[in-house]
Amino acid sequence: MNPAASAQPDGLGEYLEVAAQFRLGDLVTESPHPGTRELSRLAGGDPAAALEALKAVDLAALDALHLYTPELVDLAGAIGETLASGGRLFLCGCGATGRLSIALEVFSRQGLLGSPLASGAVAGFMAGGDCAMVRSIESFEDYPEFGARQLQELGFRDGDLLVATTEGGETPFVIGAAEAAAEASPSNSPYFLYCNPDEVLARVAERSLRVLDNPDILKINLSVGPMALTGSTRMQASTALMAAVGWAIDCRNTPAADALAGRSERFRNWVADTDFSPLAAFVEEESAAYQDGGTVLYEAAAYGLTALTDTTERSPTFSLTPFENRRRGGDPPSLCYLSVPGAPDARHAWRDLLGREPRTLEWGGHSALTGIETLLGFDFSSSAPARDADPDKVLHFTISDLRDGVRLRLGALAHDIPAAGAGLFARHLMLKLWLNMHSTLVMGRLGRYEGNLMTYVSPTNNKLIDRAIRYVRILMERRGGGAPSYRETAAELFRQRGELRPDEPIVLKTVRALEATRRATPLSNAP
Repeated sequence: MNPAASAQPDGLGEYLEVAAQFRLGDLVTESPHPGTRELSRLAGGDPAAALEALKAVDLAALDALHLYTPELVDLAGAIGETLASGGRLFLCGCGATGRLSIALEVFSRQGLLGSPLASGAVAGFMAGGDCAMVRSIESFEDYPEFGARQLQELGFRDGDLLVATTEGGETPFVIGAAEAAAEASPSNSPYFLYCNPDEVLARVAERSLRVLDNPDILKINLSVGPMALTGSTRMQASTALMAAVGWAIDCRNTPAADALAGRSERFRNWVADTDFSPLAAFVEEESAAYQDGGTVLYEAAAYGLTALTDTTERSPTFSLTPFENRRRGGDPPSLCYLSVPGAPDARHAWRDLLGREPRTLEWGGHSALTGIETLLGFDFSSSAPARDADPDKVLHFTISDLRDGVRLRLGALAHDIPAAGAGLFARHLMLKLWLNMHSTLVMGRLGRYEGNLMTYVSPTNNKLIDRAIRYVRILMERRGGGAPSYRETAAELFRQRGELRPDEPIVLKTVRALEATRRATPLSNAP
């Protein structure tokens, strides 16, 4: 055995053999935004200024999205023709795009997007089924065959239409679902929506060519620039995708460019005219509650899905303890939780959120992650406030609908987001922006990122390992002296991963180790 190879950290060799397939740093959605390099400092010292920076990024993304509205005309027409002919609309994604797919199904049935659609006319699904709304199931996201299988089990057939969304454009599950839809419904080509330029995507993520080069899959590129927090596609990219698909559904009976552009322009102007500064006090209040050992209970009825989406997406983004499962027992408590007012038990809470019975996957060895018993362990009923927390340490964050606005109340704080004349779908989109800003800045005050780089990346799969390596190299570059080589950084990351304690930031831990080595022995600046 080669002594040098045997000295490598476990797993490093296997990763380096496939690393070229996961080096996604050139993707726009993975690039640091130049306008938010000081985001962590602003979050900690001047949250009002941080909110202005985040608003600027959102507005730039909405301006970019507006230019794509003519490309949504055919999508809106295809949706209208499919539903009018008795076909069904299927929406799919992974992580944030999976949650928006399920939300759009619910909104369609509730009449938030044009006239209410009949139960079963629209089906939204995500990698891992409804359970993944709470905890992303990465073992599903990485396999195209799982996307195909979930689509087939929902009864997708010829004449149905799939709209597949993926911020990066390279998610295997979504690619697999789109390919399966093209085969199963040759009379109605699926749509594939994504947020990276074709030329970059084709060069960086070869698997995306399976879609880009497939004439039976219709593509809509919605590149809206880098994310405000590097790689956090739950922010601007998922907003653009949700808006685009939502507006297309809303305009299905009048698929004209001016109708789509009008919705885009009205929403963009609403955001531009909105004062986000009152949110600074909410950011300070919630972060102080966590620093004092408390917890926050989000209570939402009409906006339950939007609140659920933001609160659950904090866990993978910032490596927080995910929502505890009440049936499993032994799960540590999460920083925050969700309650659906008026729901007497977990099953009723899920019905209230989804407007239907939950759809879970009882797939043999996977059911412990994806089955109904696991789903019902996430208890968002009215009994959720009890949990196991000290009642004096529970801060309540309520979100309620008003005739002319959306009311936010956190402890003694209250603010009404003006929304006169705005439809419920637009209100959900606006609330998404508020909650994304809020949670991002709360996490900044808790030290969960440096500058605009996530330092608590959880390197549990190859894509996230590459992301952590990139962030280490960027921080080393910013701190002076140049970045170590990719291989050298990977080796140190794998060493530190093997010694990582709970709630340690793998990126900063690796940076500190490399800095210590650099002080002793200058490192190579090779790429």
